[in-house]
Amino acid sequence: MARLQTYYEDTVAKALTQKFSYKNPMEIPKIDKIVINIGIGEAKDNPKLLESAMNDLATITGQKPIVTKAKKSIANFKLRQGVDIGCKVTLRRDKMYEFLDRFFNVALPRVRDFRGINPDSFDGRGNYNIGIKEQLIFPEIDYDKIDKIRGMDIVIVTTAKTDEEARELLTLMGAPFVR
Repeated sequence: MARLQTYYEDTVAKALTQKFSYKNPMEIPKIDKIVINIGIGEAKDNPKLLESAMNDLATITGQKPIVTKAKKSIANFKLRQGVDIGCKVTLRRDKMYEFLDRFFNVALPRVRDFRGINPDSFDGRGNYNIGIKEQLIFPEIDYDKIDKIRGMDIVIVTTAKTDEEARELLTLMGAPFVR
């Protein structure tokens, strides 16, 4: 998957430099990392759900997820500090580009009634967040082997200073934004 990285370095960097007229090559925005998170509220009662979610996430990303724990105790949710409540994976370098390519070109078009992703989901600092309602959009997941449909949050962290730069970067990388 080094071809995606070389594509970025050649084509995308040139296009961004032309549009935003960067003077220094270090100013050109890049994708820093991708964080994929699955939160499982019922994991405090049933630890098998967390194990199943971790297997799904490992299948999708090709990397072993880490367990996330509750930071605070919340009595209304019957949640104690330090209890396992989810899992996440941080992708960098080749795995990040490979995941991004599969996500934009294979997984997202499999979403029912897909018209594009929301261009307003930037955080003000050039990072993009998207929520997925079901893990079945990824072709690696076998429909017969899942126990429950789970959603996930995907955060694409960039080095862009503004949302406009990040939107242009993701568009050039192949993000299917709504027109």
